[in-house]
Amino acid sequence: MDKKTRWGLIATTLVVLMGLGVFLWYVRQKPQDAGQGRGRFGMGQPMAVTVAAAEKGDLPVKLAGLGTITPLATVIVKTQISGQLQQLAFREGQAVRTGDFLAQIDPRPYQNAVEQAGGVLARDKALLANARVDLQRYKDLVAEDSVAKQQLDTQEALVQQLIGTVATDMAQLNTARLNLQYTHIVSPINGRVGLRQVDVGNYVTPGDANGIVVITQLQPITALFPIPEDNVPALMKRLRDGATMEVTAFDRGNTSQLATGKLVTVDNAMDTTTGTVKLRAAFDNQDGLLFPNQFVNIQLLVDTQHDRVIVPAAAIQHGSVNGVAGTFVYAVNADKTVSVRAVKLGIADGDRVSVSDGLSAGDVVVTEGGDRLRDGARVQLSDAAPTPPPGTAGKDRAGQFNGKRPFGQGGPGSGNFGGGKRPEGGWGGGKRPDGGWGGGKRPEGGWGGGKRPEGGWGGGKRPDGGGPDGSNPRPNRPGGDNQPGGQAARP
Repeated sequence: MDKKTRWGLIATTLVVLMGLGVFLWYVRQKPQDAGQGRGRFGMGQPMAVTVAAAEKGDLPVKLAGLGTITPLATVIVKTQISGQLQQLAFREGQAVRTGDFLAQIDPRPYQNAVEQAGGVLARDKALLANARVDLQRYKDLVAEDSVAKQQLDTQEALVQQLIGTVATDMAQLNTARLNLQYTHIVSPINGRVGLRQVDVGNYVTPGDANGIVVITQLQPITALFPIPEDNVPALMKRLRDGATMEVTAFDRGNTSQLATGKLVTVDNAMDTTTGTVKLRAAFDNQDGLLFPNQFVNIQLLVDTQHDRVIVPAAAIQHGSVNGVAGTFVYAVNADKTVSVRAVKLGIADGDRVSVSDGLSAGDVVVTEGGDRLRDGARVQLSDAAPTPPPGTAGKDRAGQFNGKRPFGQGGPGSGNFGGGKRPEGGWGGGKRPDGGWGGGKRPEGGWGGGKRPEGGWGGGKRPDGGGPDGSNPRPNRPGGDNQPGGQAARP
C-alpha cells in the first residue's frame, strides 16, 4: 500500500471515529435532558423548596380602615374689641397652654371708658343716698300730718329710680372693665400656634375672618375612620361588654407605626352612600408624630383568638382539590415527598393566616417553590444537602458516568469508552483531565493506552506512535514506528 493510500485510510478512520463519538454523546445527552424535564415537577431531580412548620398561637382579629387625624379643638383667635394691634407675644409654631399671653390691643380707649363709667356710678350713688335721706324726712312729716301723702309716694319712686340708675352704671362699669380685659388676648386652649394672620400695627376688629392666629390641640388628638356595616354588630357587642379596644395608626405606606391609642366612640348613624359607620380613636401623641388632617392607616384590634394553627400566608395555594375549587397547601412528608392537603382558612393577620381545618401544629408546609410541585413530588429542603434522584447513582455533575460504565468494560488504561472517576465527563477510562478516548493517565487526550506525551495511537511508552503493542521502534516499516501516525491500536 503506497503512502497516499495509507493517509487516505487514516483520514477516513478519523472521520468515522469522530462521527461515532458525536453519536454516542448525543445518545447519552437525551436521557439526561429527559431526566431534567421530569424534574420540572419533582419527578426526577428533587425540587428545592423553602418550608415552615405550622404552629399554635394567638392571632388578633383586626379591622383595617383609612383614617384622618382630627384635633379635638381648633380655635381661631380673634379680637373681641376693635383697636390697634400693639404686640404679638408668640412665635409661630410655639406650644402654648391655656391662659398664655398672645397679643395686646391698644388699651387706652378702654381704660378711659372704665374711668368714665366709674365716675357716672359714683354720681348716681350720691343721688341715691340723698333721695333716701329725703324719703325718711317725708315719712316723718307724713306721720305728723305736715305734708301730703303724695309727696311721700313721689320720693319713694325717685329712690327706686336712682337704685336702677346705679345698677345700670355698675353694669356699664363692668362692661368697660371687660373690654379693657379683652385688649389682653390669651390662649383659650392647650395647643400649637400656627402662622400669624395679621401683623403688629394693623387695626383689628371682631369681624376679621382670619383672626390673629389659629391654635390647634395636638395632645391628645383623635382619628376618624370608617368600618363596613357588616363589622358593626361584633364591634358593638365588644363595647357592650365593656372592652377597651386598641387602635394602632400607621403611616401612608402602612409600614411605620406612628401611635397606639384606644377607641372612644362610635357615630350614631350609618353613611348610606358608603355603607360604613365612623369611629373616633384617641391618641396621647406625646411624641407629636400625628398631625391634623394627616392621612393614616388604622388597625382596630377587635378581639384575639387563642390556640389557633398558624402558617405563613405564602404557604396557601389556590386551585382545585379533587375537582373542587378551594385552598390547599403542600405538606412535606417524612420521606421528603409532598402531599396536597385541602385546608379551611380562618382570619389573617399580615403575612400569617390561621387554618381551622386540614393541618395540625408541627406539620411542615412549603412556602416557596410550590408552583413547581404536584402531589407526590420529591423535594429538597433549602437547608439540606442535595439528594440524587432514583437511578442516577454514579453520575457526576456533568451528567457523565462515574464508576459504572455503560459503554464498555475498560478501566484505567484500557482505552474503552466508559469507566473510571473522571471530572471532565470524557469517554475514556482512567483518571484523565483531558477527556481523551483511550485509557491510562495521559494529559494530552491521545487515543491509545500508556503514558505518552504526544497523543500517538500505539500503546506503551513510545514517542513515535509505533505498533499497537508498544514494542520497540521499527524505523524501516512504512508508516510505522518513526511515522507520525504509525499503525493504530483500534479501540
